[in-house]
Amino acid sequence: MIEIQNSPGSQSASATAAPLLEVKNLTKHFPIKRGLLSSVVGSVQAVTDVSFSVGAGETLGLVGESGCGKTTIGRTILRLIEPSAGEIWFEGKNLATMSHEQLRPFRKRMQIIFQDPYSSLNPRMTVEQIIAEGLIVHGMAKGARERRLIVQDLLRRVGLPPQAIERYPHEFSGGQRQRIGIARALAVEPRFIVCDEAVSALDVSVQAQIINLLMDLQQESGISYLFIAHDLSVVEHIAQRVAVMYLGHIVELSKTEDLYRDPRHPYTRALLSAVPKRTPEDTKNRQILTGEPPSPIDPPPGCPFNPRCPRVVPECRVNFPLLEEQKEAGHLVRCPVVRGDP
Repeated sequence: MIEIQNSPGSQSASATAAPLLEVKNLTKHFPIKRGLLSSVVGSVQAVTDVSFSVGAGETLGLVGESGCGKTTIGRTILRLIEPSAGEIWFEGKNLATMSHEQLRPFRKRMQIIFQDPYSSLNPRMTVEQIIAEGLIVHGMAKGARERRLIVQDLLRRVGLPPQAIERYPHEFSGGQRQRIGIARALAVEPRFIVCDEAVSALDVSVQAQIINLLMDLQQESGISYLFIAHDLSVVEHIAQRVAVMYLGHIVELSKTEDLYRDPRHPYTRALLSAVPKRTPEDTKNRQILTGEPPSPIDPPPGCPFNPRCPRVVPECRVNFPLLEEQKEAGHLVRCPVVRGDP
């Protein structure tokens, strides 16, 4: 059981202010090429027509099964992957239309924490070299002495001793390595961080420590997070809002408490029912999905969830509706079947 010292409600989210990040109709399809001439014969529809926003100091959770497009969204926002279509507005500027040179000033304000703390750190570099790399690239310190002082302060902030600067990644545990990755992201003083499955490779007890650290840092600095995960029990503790993805689409987006109290989309309900429960009594209403997710190379017509949906109707096999508000303000669902639900 993960024990979290704070709740999302205690963090400062500016839901009413202009969003820090606004993604509009983001699409990323990867071409499939074959033959000697590398002719395009199809595409992997990783992300299709996705829109959402993240406020200053807010955490938006992005959840779904493996392969649904979560990581692609995170990396496309940062322009580590080029979008096929759509707009990425950050601090009032559309990053999707910028050249790499124009993007450079924005790089330090948008960072990423990777999933695997074992492969995301260069084993040939010391902790000091790893964390100071961004400071050097962006000219944020005057000389080696100032860089070292900044790195030592960052290590303290993430709960590591300043003496660790001379050590190498292999000398640390998984949780400690992830703290180094967090310190590296913080070094350039970002306003927005993509946490790409940042705790999924860690033990449960270590997950709680890292989540608490991320929440503390958010309270101190007002950082915004896009928290990508497949574990809904983790997301519940850190996010103010949650977006649920299925096969490249957002099918439900809501405030966290509303989503967990009253999930509307059949896929969201199935995901939440699969979260481990405290007692056997709590598993009585578990919904078991049959079959596998369709291929993103050849998705079905209409709603992509229709081959597995327990509430499918003929309309679902033809039309895929827009995200529409259901019941509570800001609770958006992409499903015609739940419109009349109590």
